[in-house]
Amino acid sequence: MTAQTANARDERDSPAGPGSYLLIESKGNWAGPTAGAFLRDAVVLAEAGHRVRVFLVEDGVFSAVGTAVAEIERLAALGAEVLVDDFSAAQRALGATTLSPHASLVGMDVIAAALAEDDCRGVWH
Repeated sequence: MTAQTANARDERDSPAGPGSYLLIESKGNWAGPTAGAFLRDAVVLAEAGHRVRVFLVEDGVFSAVGTAVAEIERLAALGAEVLVDDFSAAQRALGATTLSPHASLVGMDVIAAALAEDDCRGVWH
């Protein structure tokens, strides 16, 4: 068990209950092992019962293209939200039809509102 998995389980079992996480990924899934690890961390949190939203921004939007990234599929199966920055997608000529059916294009107003929620923990990679 990784330290991250243990921490997620400890938080799930805490009196405060499951937390809410907004994980912001700015690197493409091809950027090295840490990019994929960040999405796997999101899966671990979702499996532990936490509310998880992954926001893909800058080159991170490429992780939501098509259906090739297993972590995106797993997050969707666990009920996590996969959000894609509409501006970053447009800058890379990606439209809604090229994205995974599990991803939603959103503006920064959605992310700002999520980060302002009392129980939201934001993590940027």
